[in-house]
Amino acid sequence: MSERTVLVVDDSRIMRNIVKNTFATMGIPCQFLEAGNGREALEQLEKNKVNLVLLDWNMPELSGLDFLKKVRAMEGYKDLPIIMVTSEAARYNVIEALKSGATDYIIKPVNERVFKERLSKLEI
Repeated sequence: MSERTVLVVDDSRIMRNIVKNTFATMGIPCQFLEAGNGREALEQLEKNKVNLVLLDWNMPELSGLDFLKKVRAMEGYKDLPIIMVTSEAARYNVIEALKSGATDYIIKPVNERVFKERLSKLEI
């Protein structure tokens, strides 16, 4: 299995590191790109081939939900797996994200078991 590129989008550097460390302890070979908000994430997508996006909801400049809607409207990214990783736990948030095109939804704090479960459903 070749190395994948995972774009971790979160305005918290600590949270981005937690996500990356979780992948590392699971032994999943990845190259990571990071973005602190949706606008930076769009720039990363334009410059790099990305296999998976892990996306926070609440961020400055361009929220995770707005990023999700923009990406899903772009022709080349309709099948890109995008998992919301957020503290927004309300049912209506989950429904809104999934309706907007999120592949899956993980509520913080993240843990290995949940990541493994969600990633096993994806073909990345």
